[in-house]
Amino acid sequence: MRVSVFGLGYVGCVTAACLARAGHHVIGTDISAEKVALLSSGTAPLVEPGLGELVRKVVSEGHLRATTSAAEAVTESEVALICVGTPSRRNGQLDVSAVQRAAESIARELDIVPRPYTVVLRSTVLPGTTETVLASALHGSARRRPGLRVGVNPEFMREGSSLRDFAQPPLTLVGCEGPDTADLLRGLYQEVEAPFVHTSVRTAEMAKYISNAFHALKVTFANEIGDLCDLLGADAQEVIEVFLKDHKLNISEAYLRPGFAFGGSCLPKDLRALLSVARAGDLPIPVLSAILPSNERQVLQAVSRVLATNRRRVGVVGLAFKPDTDDLRESPMVGVVEALIGKGCDIRILDRSVSIARLGGANRRYIEEEIPHIASLMCDSVASLLAHADVLILGNTGDQAREVLAAAGPQQVVIDLTRGGIQPA
Repeated sequence: MRVSVFGLGYVGCVTAACLARAGHHVIGTDISAEKVALLSSGTAPLVEPGLGELVRKVVSEGHLRATTSAAEAVTESEVALICVGTPSRRNGQLDVSAVQRAAESIARELDIVPRPYTVVLRSTVLPGTTETVLASALHGSARRRPGLRVGVNPEFMREGSSLRDFAQPPLTLVGCEGPDTADLLRGLYQEVEAPFVHTSVRTAEMAKYISNAFHALKVTFANEIGDLCDLLGADAQEVIEVFLKDHKLNISEAYLRPGFAFGGSCLPKDLRALLSVARAGDLPIPVLSAILPSNERQVLQAVSRVLATNRRRVGVVGLAFKPDTDDLRESPMVGVVEALIGKGCDIRILDRSVSIARLGGANRRYIEEEIPHIASLMCDSVASLLAHADVLILGNTGDQAREVLAAAGPQQVVIDLTRGGIQPA
């Protein structure tokens, strides 16, 4: 393919060189005459293992060249990859002015010579940017520029290993409206060894952000655990090695699904123990300290959503902290029920695993001491719950939640705390 790359910084230069290595005819463009001169002479404008040799090779073979002229780059390509910087402003807001300038320069050339063209954004941008900034600048005042296709293709490259990461990324992610743009990019990255994932534009934009946020979280989490290990006399490296051996729960998809707050007899208690020992040792652990308040916010948010309906007859599906258990200890749904009762709501609860007659031990003591009126709120069937409720709260993804969701009427407001994790029965 004939490809133009807008922006010859880290992402753009590596992308241009790797696509040229794959046999595509690539023309890079940048407002910096110095970068363009370096690349044109076969010299990489940045330090990255293997990049200098690769640039020298693909330039000498004629597969890669550079220009300061955006018009020339558009004229000599069928697809443009925008790889310009999106730095932070002082207030943390993203500066996407370079994206807009690149899009406007492409649009000016297409105004002169209208033709089918594809513009793909590889820069890291927040969801909505492609639509409100890139597409808007490309189409201008025209309602829709015929033959112009737009997509998002976030990169997953790390400095120091970018050539290897380009060739073998975790996935090739493309966000676009239709299959034509996806097929074009599938061909562009034909030699890349990775699953090809086609999503909506906003999903692709957001996926890059959550990846980077999670990486940052992992670094700070590991460092705080290291601090706690030092405080308690444990070997931090050995502790982490043991932790990493668990690929069923720790290094896995487990617990990484949006839903409702956590509860139960282990997670809250053990977090509090770590926070307590850290306070006693004057050790700040801000990431771990934020977990319980963040979890509590999910409960408060659920209560607010119910109250915002201005309906007071509420049916709750699931009282235990997760499906198929009768454990009510620190269940977030108990917190939701208690808060709504306090606000004057008329509550009924369906949870077949929580049978008051059968409960014993800690669960029975919890009910008798903390929520003794719970027995009067329990329903014995889906029908009785639906007969009572104007608002339905789905607290977990169990079978009874699917039954209730399938039987709910159009007049009932459904608040799904699992965020779409329930499929109708």
